[in-house]
Amino acid sequence: MSRDIYVVAEQRDGSIAKVSFELIGEATKLAADLDQKVYAVLMGADIKGQCQPLIEAGADGVVYVEDELLKEYVTEPYAKALTAVIKQCEPEIVLYGATSIGRDLAPRVAARIHTGLTADCTKLDIDPETKLLMMTRPAFGGNIMATIVCREYRPQMATVRPGVMQRIEAVPGKTGEVKELKVAFTDADMNVTIKEVIKQSHKTTDITEAKVLVSGGRGIGSAEYYKTLQELADLLDGDISSSRANVDAGWIAKDRQVGQTGKTVRPNLYLACGISGAIQHIAGMEDAECVISINKNDTAAIFDVSDLGIVGDLKVIVPKLIDALKKYKAAN
Repeated sequence: MSRDIYVVAEQRDGSIAKVSFELIGEATKLAADLDQKVYAVLMGADIKGQCQPLIEAGADGVVYVEDELLKEYVTEPYAKALTAVIKQCEPEIVLYGATSIGRDLAPRVAARIHTGLTADCTKLDIDPETKLLMMTRPAFGGNIMATIVCREYRPQMATVRPGVMQRIEAVPGKTGEVKELKVAFTDADMNVTIKEVIKQSHKTTDITEAKVLVSGGRGIGSAEYYKTLQELADLLDGDISSSRANVDAGWIAKDRQVGQTGKTVRPNLYLACGISGAIQHIAGMEDAECVISINKNDTAAIFDVSDLGIVGDLKVIVPKLIDALKKYKAAN
């Protein structure tokens, strides 16, 4: 009988991905509605030492698979390992982060165990009557939200966007069940040869981790104005982000996009410059601690979710903000 919620804990170089802790936090809420437990699944080489942080983050236990073939992420051995875990443990629900790894691994495992998969979810709930997992995701370019259920097959599986769910407070010293599952790998399971692993360093932060975001919409007028927004962001020790319109126009990279078809962010401060406030964008930033908006249109929808709204020309207001911050920093 299928039981419990399993979270696939993604790790690289022995470091657990932030989204894994977010999913454990969400899984604890879902498990409470089902009166079930939460287990993390950890795969890699020499990773047993990373089990305890997952338990302290809320998991009731960890199932781990260790093997040298799992040192670097390769689709085939990881798919084989996770398939073995699911077949042996028979979970009710399996959750993955909608990362490059999760999006590669989840559909392959779903095909092997003959179950459904809902990708890129932004909300998860348990139906109070049927106890089925309700998986909500954007559809038709983010114009509607679709809620999907998997009635007949198990486990119910979903990938969830990083930054959407909130991790719960860790409990240092929390204890839980840790068990190793042995998988019989063969040389044939490694169907690629890794010649070299080259790590790319990013000068900019992941916008889902930024404490301050200065976000530009169509109202900034051109790609060039992002240089001004970047100057403002630097003074605030933050980063820049964007609405979808500017990404589609080629003004800024896709990884800067906030919204249903971009990323969900929860910064301490979200400064929206020239953003009208389409529902798809608001869905990606409405949980920010403080939202300040600058827009010429005093009826712009962005003001409905703002803590402070400034009606005016951003190309007049932003330079004044920059000057004021420079003077403040010089005086302090």
